[in-house]
Parts: sequence; structure tokens; C-alpha cells
Amino acid sequence: MNKPINLAIFASGSGTNAENISKHFEDHDSIQVKEILSNRKSAGVHARAEKLEIPSATFSREQFNDPSFIKQLSDFDYIILAGFLWLIPRYLIKAFPNKIINIHPALLPKFGGKGMYGTNVHKAVIESGDKESGITIHLVNEEYDKGKILFQSKCEVAKNDTPESLAQKIHALEYEHFPKVIERVVLG
Repeated sequence: MNKPINLAIFASGSGTNAENISKHFEDHDSIQVKEILSNRKSAGVHARAEKLEIPSATFSREQFNDPSFIKQLSDFDYIILAGFLWLIPRYLIKAFPNKIINIHPALLPKFGGKGMYGTNVHKAVIESGDKESGITIHLVNEEYDKGKILFQSKCEVAKNDTPESLAQKIHALEYEHFPKVIERVVLG
């Protein structure tokens, strides 16, 4: 068997997307989630990783912004951002050209940028009066949510939607599409 394509998942929160991706690749012939990394020691993603028997680790902002951090990532072929909130440093983007994939809970280029994550995005979409929202899966560059768009999927924003109900629709799209898009991109 050929050497598997190793994924590192970066997550800042509860880790539902990280878990979904990990389960998708559990018995995959060519792709494996090798480690889950977080910028928060208390993030729920660590408990999910433990349950899935996937190693997890925490790093500080100082470690992350230091180019020597790259040594910790030498076993990985791709980095997947699954609810990871920090801007990716330039050295990391250069080390993984077109190999850092992010998911955003809106239809970029609308509702992207610094501070636009989670409930903030859903509130902004509802307040704008837009009739649809969705997900955007994109490559990562030096700016928040500005990398090349790989895939988008839409859902209706109903008149009675709240940020919470819209979030549920968005999560359903994320769980359905993110692992498949990662697989397609990674296998080329």
C-alpha cells in the first residue's frame, strides 16, 4: 500500500466538523486524519479526538507564529481548518501551497473577514435580508476568507430564521459536503 495522505485538522471549538471529517476518513484507503491541533486547551475537539483515538495537541499563539512550528507539521500533506479562528501565518501558507483548506459558514465573498465566524455570520446574513446563505470551502491565503473558492452550497434563509436555526441548516451543509470536497481536492 502507498503511504497515506496525512491530514492535520486545526480546530478552535467543539470539533463537530473535525469529528465528521475524521469519521469520513476512518477506513479510507488513501487519506487519514493523523492529528487534531487546537489553539485552545479547553476546546471540546480534544475530547472528540480522544474518543476517535486520534492524537491531539494544543499550541500557543507564540508557537503558531514562530516559523519553527513547521517542524511539528512535517508529517502532514494537508491542513484542514474546521472552525479554526486565527489568521494563518505567511510561512505556513508558503510551506503548504494550495494545501490548506477552510470552510466558511456563508457564501463568500459576502460575510467574510475578521470576526465573521459562527453566530456573528448568521446574524449578519439575517440582518442583511439576504434570501439565501450557505457554505464556502476555499483554499487559504494571507487574508481571512479571500482564498480561491473550491465549492459552495446554498440554503434558504426563511423569514422566521434565527441565527440558531440558520446555523443548523449551515451545519447540515458542512457535514454533508466538507469531507467529500476535501477528498476530491486531496486525491486531485
